[in-house]
Amino acid sequence: MMETWVAFTLLAVLMQAMRTAGQKQLAAYISPMATTLVRYLFGLPIALIYLAILVVDDTELVVKALVHSDFLFYASLAGVAQILATFWLVKVLTFRNFAVGTSFAKTEALQTALLGAVFFSAYLSVWGWLAVVVGMLGILVVSLPQKGQPLDLSSLFYGGLSGIAFALTSLWLREASLVLEYPLTISAALTLAYMVSLQSLICILYIYLKEREQLRLMRKHLTLAGFVGVTSALGSIGWFTAMSFQNAAIVKSLGQLEFVLTLLITYLFFKEKIKLKEYVGMFLILISVVLLLWL
Repeated sequence: MMETWVAFTLLAVLMQAMRTAGQKQLAAYISPMATTLVRYLFGLPIALIYLAILVVDDTELVVKALVHSDFLFYASLAGVAQILATFWLVKVLTFRNFAVGTSFAKTEALQTALLGAVFFSAYLSVWGWLAVVVGMLGILVVSLPQKGQPLDLSSLFYGGLSGIAFALTSLWLREASLVLEYPLTISAALTLAYMVSLQSLICILYIYLKEREQLRLMRKHLTLAGFVGVTSALGSIGWFTAMSFQNAAIVKSLGQLEFVLTLLITYLFFKEKIKLKEYVGMFLILISVVLLLWL
């Protein structure tokens, strides 16, 4: 029988690949911060409905969580870090090829392992580290520029920042979920609902004060915005639940499968040719996934 964390990670992988494809299209019409807002605002109803279904018989759990200082601290840090990570990722998508731009942000798996070991006592076995490193090699192979092409420093810079912020998001949301000491699916849903509510509020305030014209542009693309929001929320349900059950670095390593889906979406929908090095990268990522599942 498939382990719970594996099933939810695979859900997250599928939804995130679809969401990122939608974000790439949406980013052509609205600003990076407006695209970030769409992810949270249009995903909020899904997050709240999912939580309501889980706590329908015990709504007191929600009240206890909202007065739990450690939960609020970690969940708030995770919420802000994810806003920054998403904003920087959207900027990366506007710089380069869809798949290659995403690959810079996927350094988050290795960064999650390193930051988790140093600051969160989230240690991995030797085989776990091997799986993380092999997966990262696959990402690096794809990220290297073609012979004669200059290195895109903007993509490298913002992609690296996005990876760090996503790594911190994963570690902080796991801490928030675990401090509640609730059943893991419920604590994950509470963490998600709180974070998306906070993120929606922060992004709306920013857009209203700094980019009010973006609200009109968002209304012109409601169908695409809804797609991004729904797939984002479903993906987050997968990530949050998986990382409540398992070490965040292990979850993110299995999540490298998203990169394979990203390449397929690149080829099928954006008609961008997949190069030899990208096939090599996919092969290495699949090896890392086999190592994880075998372990």
